[in-house]
Amino acid sequence: MNLVLAMPSVRFSAADELARELLGRISRVVLVTLGLILVVAGFLIAPLPGPLGVPLTVGGLMLVLRNSFRARKQFVRFQHAHPKLLFPLRRLLRREPEVLPVAWQQLLRMERLIVPHRWRVAKRWRRSLKRRSSAHLAHKRRP
Repeated sequence: MNLVLAMPSVRFSAADELARELLGRISRVVLVTLGLILVVAGFLIAPLPGPLGVPLTVGGLMLVLRNSFRARKQFVRFQHAHPKLLFPLRRLLRREPEVLPVAWQQLLRMERLIVPHRWRVAKRWRRSLKRRSSAHLAHKRRP
């Protein structure tokens, strides 16, 4: 027993293909423009208190890098030239970004650059938290 669907086969004309290609190009240009606007807004907001500039910049870069071959090529070149500079950004651009480790790493870097050695507290906080967590785990393991 054969089952025949009542739907006719769909054939696309050259005009349909042209329209699809034109619509794809227009959408890519719009997304790249939106991404660039988000990157600029992120840089303008970055000096304000709070971390709002970073998500805007990363979101804008994601849009630009996913929709522009030329931008992706330049990003890869810059990444090869300055890997340490772009490593935190690459970690944030992954599918499942590591936000808290990147934020902590950047906090430690900024503290090392700005704060005098005797006033640094982030490294001491990390050490004390490690000691507390290891002591807490050791206490839990006792019978």
